[in-house]
Amino acid sequence: MIVRSHAMSQYADKLCVATLEPKELSDEQLIAEILAGDSSQFERIFIRHRPRVTRVAARFFDRPDRIEEIVQEVFAKAFFALADYSEDRGASFGAWLSRIAINTCYDELRRTRRRPEGYAAALTEDESVALVRLLRPKQADAESALISRDLAHKLLSKLTADDRIVLTLLDCEEMSVSEIAKSLGWGISKVKVRAHRARAALRRVLSEFM
Repeated sequence: MIVRSHAMSQYADKLCVATLEPKELSDEQLIAEILAGDSSQFERIFIRHRPRVTRVAARFFDRPDRIEEIVQEVFAKAFFALADYSEDRGASFGAWLSRIAINTCYDELRRTRRRPEGYAAALTEDESVALVRLLRPKQADAESALISRDLAHKLLSKLTADDRIVLTLLDCEEMSVSEIAKSLGWGISKVKVRAHRARAALRRVLSEFM
């Protein structure tokens, strides 16, 4: 007669439970099921990648309702373009989705062209004090530092859509020039030129506070 120890019994029970629990499907497996007709699996894609898309949208827009609109639009575009995604092309699904998010934000920036005339007056007193304090000791680092702050939304809104998208992707998302070019469908030289112009434009905006 074989007598199982308590430890062996626990191990066997865990092994049985593990074999019964459904394995977490990869993005590619979920996409395959969606394309095969099980559209309910897209909810799992949405839940898994929503934080990524929300983070990208929040780089460009500060109102929660607007960010949510962008998130919904990105996933709607992704759903109808799933057949175009292929892991064989070298990009992960997350990277592919991020490109859709970036381009959706870029299109929205160009569409709205928000250019508040009194951008300096739009700053609260606390924001103005923080800005002056930030600029005086470290002027050379002011551009990068500002982009990481909430008040950057108000300052960057003075820039064109092209300038804003390039600065944000370079400084906030820390993307390389080649990555930005691929995401936006631009040439590398265009990204470099636009980045130079964008920094000059931001310096002009900042100079009014210095």
